[in-house]
Amino acid sequence: MDSSAAEGGLRERGKARRRAAITRAAFELFAEQGYGSTTIAEIAARAEVSPRTVTLYFRSKQDIAFATFDASVEELTRALRGRAPGTSAVRALESWLREETACHDELDELGLRMFEANPELRAVRTARMAHAIEEGARIIAEDTGEPPDGIGPRLAAAAAAAVVTEIVERPTGDDREEAIGAAMAFLEAGVRALRRTP
Repeated sequence: MDSSAAEGGLRERGKARRRAAITRAAFELFAEQGYGSTTIAEIAARAEVSPRTVTLYFRSKQDIAFATFDASVEELTRALRGRAPGTSAVRALESWLREETACHDELDELGLRMFEANPELRAVRTARMAHAIEEGARIIAEDTGEPPDGIGPRLAAAAAAAVVTEIVERPTGDDREEAIGAAMAFLEAGVRALRRTP
């Protein structure tokens, strides 16, 4: 590896560390004192960076609050869109959900605490989830042959979104595996009911 590539790798790791520090600091402060009461300057101080650095990484406080949520939605969309031929959307969702819950960490717990403490952020999360549901409806429509704006795919996508929220917010433990299995059986049956017969 040449020196420029090594330097580039170090820079990228440094950026990732700063971004993670800012996110963690914001989540902690939003959970402790509220989203509306927290300033960019306070986030910067907690993360041990300058306020300007915070604004270089995130355009607004809301962007920080939804950093991990938006990343998860993007990863799920990629998993659904990039699934292997013959793999149903429900099976792709199950694989993603198992991976997501397996690497659930302290930052994820902080995120849950943050949303619990801030109703205004939960309302925004619901609105953002609506966009994910629209994309999910299009994907399910492709699997079932239904029109993407039909009630069936929209109901299935809304159910899938509710399942993801419920599973991700469950405490870790043996019951999560059982919950994932039950949830996938429920979704599979619902999507199967939508499929048009040839």
